[in-house]
Amino acid sequence: MQKHNFMIKRKLTTEYEEYSSLAEMSAEDRELCEAAVKAMEGSYAPYSNYNVGAAVRLADGTIVVGANQENAASPSGLCAERTAMFTAGASHPGTPMRSIAIAGGYKGVPGDEPCSPCGACRQVMAEYQMLAKAPMSVIMVGAKATWKFAKVDDVLPYIFDSFKADMED
Repeated sequence: MQKHNFMIKRKLTTEYEEYSSLAEMSAEDRELCEAAVKAMEGSYAPYSNYNVGAAVRLADGTIVVGANQENAASPSGLCAERTAMFTAGASHPGTPMRSIAIAGGYKGVPGDEPCSPCGACRQVMAEYQMLAKAPMSVIMVGAKATWKFAKVDDVLPYIFDSFKADMED
């Protein structure tokens, strides 16, 4: 008897909203994006010269910001997204995070393309989304385009312990 193996090819797609300017966004999202751009001022980036700011909106409406912090011992620095989320988690324990906006560029000016978070930051976002048991939107700010993803799963497919699993029970 002959054995046949068949590979199934699948396609993963991600849906997001694209805005050509912040003025097109809701007032709440625009405020968060502007806070992320302003947070770039707190960046310490003497090695890459790439400034990143992040702003997290909590369930109670509070906005917490962070900026990338570099260090001569490269792994000792920290991304803007994690500085914002860890600050929010430490200073507002138990308050769910609902949205995060990220802006990056040079000399405090966002670059043309949206600023995308690294994998470590995406996994931290996933953890806070799971704790909240509700979606956390992710907004990537750029001067020529800004992308809004409805939930962390859209920027980190197949995350560990996705909130969806908890919500389906």
